[in-house]
Amino acid sequence: MKVIIIGGVAGGATAAARLRRLDEEAEIIVIEKSGYISYANCGLPYYIGGVIREKSALTLQTPESFRARFRIDARVSSEALRIDRKKKEVLIRDNRTGREYSESYDKLILSPGAEAIVPPFPGVDDRRIFTLRHTEDAFAIREYAEKNRNGNAVVIGGGFIGLETAENLRHMGLGVALIQLTDHVMSTFDRDMAEPLHAELRRNGIDLHLGTAVEAFSEKDGKLEVITNKGSFTADFAVMAIGVRPDSSLAAECGLETDSRGSIITDASMRTSDPDIYAAGDAVSVRNTASGQMGMAALAGPANREGRTAADSIAGIESRFRGTSAASILKCFSLTAASAGLSEESAARAGIPCECIVAYPGSHAGYYPGAEGILIKVLYEKGTGRILGAEAVGREGTDKFIEKMSMAVSLGLTGDDLASLDPAYAPPFSSAKDPVNIAGYIIGNRERGILEEFSYKDIPSLDMNESMLVDLRTEAETASGMIEGAVNIPLDSLRDNLGKLDRTKTIYVYCRSGQRSYIGMRILKANGFRAKSLSGGYLFYTIAAGGRAGGKVV
Repeated sequence: MKVIIIGGVAGGATAAARLRRLDEEAEIIVIEKSGYISYANCGLPYYIGGVIREKSALTLQTPESFRARFRIDARVSSEALRIDRKKKEVLIRDNRTGREYSESYDKLILSPGAEAIVPPFPGVDDRRIFTLRHTEDAFAIREYAEKNRNGNAVVIGGGFIGLETAENLRHMGLGVALIQLTDHVMSTFDRDMAEPLHAELRRNGIDLHLGTAVEAFSEKDGKLEVITNKGSFTADFAVMAIGVRPDSSLAAECGLETDSRGSIITDASMRTSDPDIYAAGDAVSVRNTASGQMGMAALAGPANREGRTAADSIAGIESRFRGTSAASILKCFSLTAASAGLSEESAARAGIPCECIVAYPGSHAGYYPGAEGILIKVLYEKGTGRILGAEAVGREGTDKFIEKMSMAVSLGLTGDDLASLDPAYAPPFSSAKDPVNIAGYIIGNRERGILEEFSYKDIPSLDMNESMLVDLRTEAETASGMIEGAVNIPLDSLRDNLGKLDRTKTIYVYCRSGQRSYIGMRILKANGFRAKSLSGGYLFYTIAAGGRAGGKVV
């Protein structure tokens, strides 16, 4: 059997190695357009910033090592030009020599990846404007940045690549402006959960511009000028990181089925509409396990699993790719930001009715030194309690939390399932009540009517003729500020002050993070009051609302 794989890196290289482990006799050829057959794509921003110092550290396999270990013919700087499905041939060009030739195949795997989106802005072809998709791009950006260490850079786009590139350029000592079209960075996050990232970026010297659209590039006093709808920026160079699209032209040209975005459509075994052609990686349309909808997931983990599934299928092993929760994680200076499944925004677009809870569980036992809070939001389906997604921002423990939530999304677990999970516990690592358990407890209380909550978004519409806002924190805590219109009754004196509350009104209570206000709400209900607790507490209110979406901090 002769198998040609178009594209290396995560999907293609994984498929090649897996296929060899399953079939020692197969002839396997990998065609890779870049000069590197398998490289650490996700490490490219960190090479730019010097965290990864050597170019060689980015190379996971070379053509020579691939041949020595796996007897795989890996051809770099080679481009697949055309697929002839009738003849079962691929036309290939060696970009170093210009020679074109054809190779036949019995089975073909497409893993062409994705390409950076570069809109046709006036002046976008300036040599000082870079994209970051391949190893060669990282080498070029780092070389240019090193020549301009005392200069300025503009990063366009606030997704993974944009934020990681901005951070690493800042580490090099450059002034960095980050331009983002929408009102928050990280499209996988809701705006309120992205606010800590905005603060962290600004705290580390990033000149952040949200809701700003690039319109053109120009020359100004020997510098690159980036012209936007809100003014212009002058810099030594710019990095475009506004997103990617599937590099699926080969598939479309040979008549394979693709979706409206251009992603290659496959079945669960990664077989395309041609039974002898498989596909894997960023160019493939995959199922989101939370929404059930098909879409693009440009992530290394799914690409690896898709490549493995394609190889299994070709080797005659029954294997299925079940989809992805799109779990992802980002380092943003000292913070860790992670998400899995759907956000409130994406659930609304998918038409899925949902609720969300917000909490601040500790990274480990509070009595053990170094514990910090992790801001978490968990989304669940109304009525069923099925976990739809999660977002988290913190430091230690954020990665562990999102990994558990990714499994919850993928397996269709409910809030009650979260409450029943049995994570490992020791004081240096977690708490007896793990953050996933806490999320499950809150969801269970909400669904059973034990806990009634209100959101920071509800505060502006509260009618104080019918409502009363009560701050349950200590007097010392309120010195840092209160929500306008609130009265302070510390939780431990609440029972002694019930006579000060108006029984004709709904009592809206809040504390720092939501735990004490839950207790206060239960005390009030037990004494005949209508009461609700602020989700996420005063801390989330100050982060998410910032005086914009809620009442004033006084």
